[in-house]
Amino acid sequence: MSIKRFGVSLDSEYLSELEYLVKRNKFPNRSQAIRFLIEKNMVETKWECNNNVAGIIMLVYDHHKSDICTRLHEIQHQHRELILSVQHVHIDSKNCMESIMVKGQAYQLTELGDKLCSLKGIRHGKLTMTAAG
Repeated sequence: MSIKRFGVSLDSEYLSELEYLVKRNKFPNRSQAIRFLIEKNMVETKWECNNNVAGIIMLVYDHHKSDICTRLHEIQHQHRELILSVQHVHIDSKNCMESIMVKGQAYQLTELGDKLCSLKGIRHGKLTMTAAG
């Protein structure tokens, strides 16, 4: 890959936002921030096109809540073709966190993430996806 230089003209408001992005993410320079934004856009476009992606679904829940573990396992078994791995950890005496590594079509992963995150008893849930290839 060869590096190409080019000039960019931005309104002062956009430049301020770019500087904030550089500072917040501790990028070494503006070029790295612009590369980050382009890559983020490329990945999101792949989601919108329903491309094959990989991701992780993070769930935090109180395992004492009625049958939440059973419901989580039932949904995971129904979608076993999308699930690569599951890790379960105990945060404290009542809270658990599961990280579910997934791979498949973007819409399938979004649907699975929504099902799991919306279960009654889930305190926090989030799906993060990235390009699979």
